[in-house]
Amino acid sequence: MPLITDFLTAIANERIELIDLTAPLTETTPVLALPEPFKNTQSFRLELISRYDENGPGWYWNDIHTGEHTGTHVDAPNHWITGKDGLDISQVPLRSLIAPAVVLDVTDRVTANPDFLLDIADVEEWQRTNGRLPEGGWLLYRTGWSSRSESSGEFLNADESGMHSPGFTADCARWLAEETDLVGVGVETVGTDAGQATALDPAFPCHHHLLGAGKLGLTQLQNLNRLPAKGFALAVLPLPIVGGSGSPARVVALVEK
Repeated sequence: MPLITDFLTAIANERIELIDLTAPLTETTPVLALPEPFKNTQSFRLELISRYDENGPGWYWNDIHTGEHTGTHVDAPNHWITGKDGLDISQVPLRSLIAPAVVLDVTDRVTANPDFLLDIADVEEWQRTNGRLPEGGWLLYRTGWSSRSESSGEFLNADESGMHSPGFTADCARWLAEETDLVGVGVETVGTDAGQATALDPAFPCHHHLLGAGKLGLTQLQNLNRLPAKGFALAVLPLPIVGGSGSPARVVALVEK
């Protein structure tokens, strides 16, 4: 108990800061829009059951209508065909969900090029300055994209050629999946892959490689600008939906002051 007591005391005394990285869930939360003939998920919606009225005079509650991959959410391995025999979201080990994390910041390059793709050399350069990626941890990819989250149009950033948002090269996605000890990657965008990821080989390489390797995706993060490059922990708490391919999640960083 002393270790747990010390931890809770550090939070109470604000020696450990809790930083919420979760996008609020509302009816305007941006959701991925796939082209026809593919079927899309629904937007988040509350449906009133009762609110201190004849349907329930002393209580207020709602039904929730949403998709597994709405807002800040986790992609489980079975979300993609390459991981179809992998874990569902209820089976993901808790040790993967409470783990060390680091931030790789390319905001300046994304400002100049919304289609920017992170490559292996970018990660290796980060490691030369900051040390190795955390074993059993998360790589959070800061692009500044969360600044667009108030507008679905700006966030999806689509034109006649499709969406334009940053992501990873196919080589980088494969390397992160096969050559690192990460449990997953987290991004600020609507999905872990770039807006133009259909043009890569394979298409949607983060989904293809990372989920195929049994790793996780984490999307639509906010407040990455408040995090250090390394030396903090991440708590990722999805719903344990049995058979689910993912779930909205509350994501909190624990940063020692």
